[in-house]
Amino acid sequence: MENLAAWAWTLDVDLPSERGASHKVLEPLLDQLGVHGWAPGDIFGVHLAAEEAIVNAILHGNRLDPTKQVHVSVKVSTEVIRIEIIDEGSGFDPSVVPDCTEDDRLEVPSGRGLMLIRSFMTRVEHNETGNRVLLEKQRGVQNLDHDATE
Repeated sequence: MENLAAWAWTLDVDLPSERGASHKVLEPLLDQLGVHGWAPGDIFGVHLAAEEAIVNAILHGNRLDPTKQVHVSVKVSTEVIRIEIIDEGSGFDPSVVPDCTEDDRLEVPSGRGLMLIRSFMTRVEHNETGNRVLLEKQRGVQNLDHDATE
């Protein structure tokens, strides 16, 4: 699906590292998902996962540094949604984020965002540095419980 002609809608934008910047991506993305007939449950999941990943990039990656930006690339077709988010931070290792469902972590707020992203997307990949994440959702496919490092 790398052929751009196969994508019905694309968006490439650089966001400032400030609270609320994610709406510049989420509003048009959600509109396009509706236009292309995505089911409400899929739209809900993509919305939550994309917002969480963008906010993580702004808050944790760029640490709200006004000199840094978050690049977001979105591609939508009738069958697949692909969202790439790249921040200018030093990155992190997603494999060392503790499982927030463990008994001793149930009341700790950190780590829930990654769990949420993984639960709604069919593909989640982080680059080796940990400052780029690729989210993909295939229409009608439930979470594949897959997280990979490129």
